[in-house]
Amino acid sequence: MVEPPPFAAPYAPPDEAFAAAFLADRPDASLRAAIDSKALALVRGMRAEHSALGGVEDFLHEFSLSSREGLAVMALAESLLRVPDDATADQLLADKLAAGDFSHHESASDTLLVQACAFALGFSARLVGPGKDESAEPRGLVADLARRLGLPTLRIAARQAMRLMGAHFVFGETIDDALSRAKGRRERFSFDMLGEGARSAKDAERYFDAYASAIEAIGARAGDRVLPDRPGISVKLSALHPRYEAISRERVLKELPQRVLALAHLAKARDLAFTIDAEEADRLELSLDIIARVVADPSLAGWEGFGLAVQAYQKRAGAVIDYIAALAESYDRRFMLRLVKGAYWDSEIKRAQERGLADYPVFTRKAMTDLNYDALAAGLLSRPRLYPQFATHNARSVAAILARAGTRKDYEFQRLHGMGEALYAALAQMNDAPVRIYAPVGPHRDLLAYLVRRLIENGANSSFVARAADPQMSEAALVEDPHERVGDAAQARHPRLPLPAQIYEPLRANSKGVEFGDKAALAALLGERDAAPPPAPARPSAVGKNAARDVLSPIDGAVVGQVTETDPDGARAMMANAASAFPHWNATPVETRAQKLERAADLIEARRGAFIALLQSEAGKTLDDALAEVREAADMCRYYASEAQRISSEIRLPGPTGEDNRLRYSGRGVFVCISPWNFPLAIFLGQVVAALVTGNAVVAKPAEQTPLIAALAVSLLYEAGVPRAALQLAPGAGDVGAALVADPLTAGVVFTGSVEVARHINQSLAAREGAIAPLIAETGGVNAMIVDSTALIEQVVDDVLASAFRSAGQRCSALRLLCVQEEIAPTAIETLIGAAKELRIGDPRRLGVHVGPVIDADAKAKLDRYLAVQREAGRLLYAGEAPTPGYYVAPHIVRLDRVADLREEVFGPVLHVATWRARDFDALLHEIETSGYGLTFGLETRIEERIRDVAARAPAGNVYVNRNMIGAVVGSQPFGGFGLSGTGPKAGGPEYLRRFLREATVTINTASFGGDAGLLSLEE
Repeated sequence: MVEPPPFAAPYAPPDEAFAAAFLADRPDASLRAAIDSKALALVRGMRAEHSALGGVEDFLHEFSLSSREGLAVMALAESLLRVPDDATADQLLADKLAAGDFSHHESASDTLLVQACAFALGFSARLVGPGKDESAEPRGLVADLARRLGLPTLRIAARQAMRLMGAHFVFGETIDDALSRAKGRRERFSFDMLGEGARSAKDAERYFDAYASAIEAIGARAGDRVLPDRPGISVKLSALHPRYEAISRERVLKELPQRVLALAHLAKARDLAFTIDAEEADRLELSLDIIARVVADPSLAGWEGFGLAVQAYQKRAGAVIDYIAALAESYDRRFMLRLVKGAYWDSEIKRAQERGLADYPVFTRKAMTDLNYDALAAGLLSRPRLYPQFATHNARSVAAILARAGTRKDYEFQRLHGMGEALYAALAQMNDAPVRIYAPVGPHRDLLAYLVRRLIENGANSSFVARAADPQMSEAALVEDPHERVGDAAQARHPRLPLPAQIYEPLRANSKGVEFGDKAALAALLGERDAAPPPAPARPSAVGKNAARDVLSPIDGAVVGQVTETDPDGARAMMANAASAFPHWNATPVETRAQKLERAADLIEARRGAFIALLQSEAGKTLDDALAEVREAADMCRYYASEAQRISSEIRLPGPTGEDNRLRYSGRGVFVCISPWNFPLAIFLGQVVAALVTGNAVVAKPAEQTPLIAALAVSLLYEAGVPRAALQLAPGAGDVGAALVADPLTAGVVFTGSVEVARHINQSLAAREGAIAPLIAETGGVNAMIVDSTALIEQVVDDVLASAFRSAGQRCSALRLLCVQEEIAPTAIETLIGAAKELRIGDPRRLGVHVGPVIDADAKAKLDRYLAVQREAGRLLYAGEAPTPGYYVAPHIVRLDRVADLREEVFGPVLHVATWRARDFDALLHEIETSGYGLTFGLETRIEERIRDVAARAPAGNVYVNRNMIGAVVGSQPFGGFGLSGTGPKAGGPEYLRRFLREATVTINTASFGGDAGLLSLEE
């Protein structure tokens, strides 16, 4: 036996190469004719087939996802049944019924499912309709209805409609219900217990037990047929481990294969089909590593029920099939292989854009996925070691498989329960190919969120299911050959979906990132980091008398490098040097200054290894945070280069004849830039390049904890062409910053840090002699997130973990105060604590670590004192364990009785939690607003009217809805607050650079030379 090498394939190869191969391997005329004939027969059979109950095709025809009603139904289906309290349910219903025009919706369908939903929602909408005043707002109508009728009529009708949807698309709420429903059916079944992803060890254990119990129950009622004609179960690996992610690979490979193997043993003992479900692209290599370890176990020999799902929209699907076939050959086995189109397309596109990848891991055109599916299906039919399972709701895909398979019977089709009934009923009339139903099992309230994803996926405009539901769609269009739709390799990509690098154009290019789920890319990044040379000493631009000191790592106290700090004479000399350099730099064309920033961005990306190494050793950042900061620094350079050219051009202003009015911009003089340690590259560079590109000279004072990163950034700017005299580096403590601020040559100050220091700077600027200098300050905040009972708890937990504990909570934007509606608080807090327990704390240079150290001994001591007080008061809901040595503080969760109890920012991995009642939302929001801070704010809700109200009130400078509260993107989410959180304008926004500019209006009397020549020469 020769074990195959680990799976390896390019993560996101170009679409054009695939298209060229598909088009070159087009079926011959006879095969095309056979496919066309069978596809037409299936489509005609589908349209002739009619179910009194109704299926997804009927539903999508009635409630198109391009309509307001369709979107409202999806929103209700996703959230209504999980809302435990009537008050919030009423708000959600009024919100969605107002969004869709249900009161005037006349059902065009005669199927039970569609008629029931249309009636229930239409009836409910009429109950809450505006009545006599047709222009009335929907607000308060539900409450008014309750007062008038005293009956929960609305709730009953709408909830019953959602339960009907659940009953139709969920095969059974328990495995026993599902098995009873499957009894006597001719189809095969694969039961899916719908573990959507464990957040805690308790979740993973619960899902494992559910899978194990289901396998036992299925086996007990499986009958005496042999594989492949036996039922099975589908298992999600992410449901069996709370940190199923690429960076936790080492841990996952230690813990997960044995769990999967235990379930496989149970399935083998009952001779059942056992399929590993597909996950997102960033988890593919991890999934295959686990599968390889499981199938290598000799205890599974002789069993042909093990299988996996492969997604045809992924460009690596062919390589995956090759790898699985090699495993089967190596271990003398036969595996099942379920070929699907794919279920996470939109999230794959978004992730590739966010991660700044070179290309997408999935095809961007549906026709390309169809071509890949057909090519892979054809290949599967020629692989004896693999049992093909073709999961599709597309008539042409079915027809292509039938035409290629001929009289063979050693394969099966699969469909999702509740979808594709008409297609497979038509197939049964012309072929006896076996069909397996993928059957979701679980409570309706849990599974309807899953259902909505499937409906949206199948309801997309390009989907065959959605197109088949449209009676206006011709048969020819439905069965069109995807070769014809693509036509040419140059048309392989969607024309309206730019590459990830281009999504911000023409504003700026997207910075280059790395997908950690791509082992080759991750290894290259780590290689760059590990090859970085030792950092150069950080020295002030003006030589002084201070001796060098060691810079220590917060990770373990090791010496990272050396810094010489600025003395008073040096500070004055740097201000004078910068002032002397200002006129020449200010006279440099803005285009030239912008080019230097573009060059700097390129150099940042080219030298990312050195920056990452320092961001980790000097600032204690995890790899993910360090890479994100490098990217943000490059984004800042490119964005400000673009913006400076946009706003710095001279403007001609209107006026009377004989007069020329011009508005001109220039730099102000010398800007003092004082940056923090928590973003020692991105904020430092953002301040500096904003001042430079607008024509100012700069004296930059980095945080005393992170001078080496600043020195490396300054040397890079010099290399990019910034004159040394125009950019002075002044490392040192707070006294250096105070001296620079007080200097009479200071024309402006840009500062990020604490409120207390910002106040001192403001007072110092006001007290000094000379010109009035602007202060641009960004300070912290007591940042809150409100969660109501319509929110999906799993999503909330993911967002809270990232917002509160990423970067060890050392972000100005970090979540400090979580306000959870009391009806869901026990479950939400329990899930959150369970998820927090899975975070790994330690040396951030190690993969798999989620929380690194705080910045220094003072920061740790301050946090430890605060937590001791909370522990003494009995307020700690969760206290993690921190490793030693090093400046580590583990995540903590603190209970508050009232929101007002949190009066100041606690800068570290400490989350405060308070609860609130449904009727008190407005009062809660007001209490948060009266804190005086206004930096970031989060809201988790499915009530759109609530979202609109919060957006209009804008309780913070950055408001985030149904997502985490950190990681503001340059140019897309300009960052900065108000009140105690800063002065504005927002960094990374369109108004930021204006604060660095001086304006001058020049008015010339052009008629002073004897008349207005332009006016006099006008032709009639």
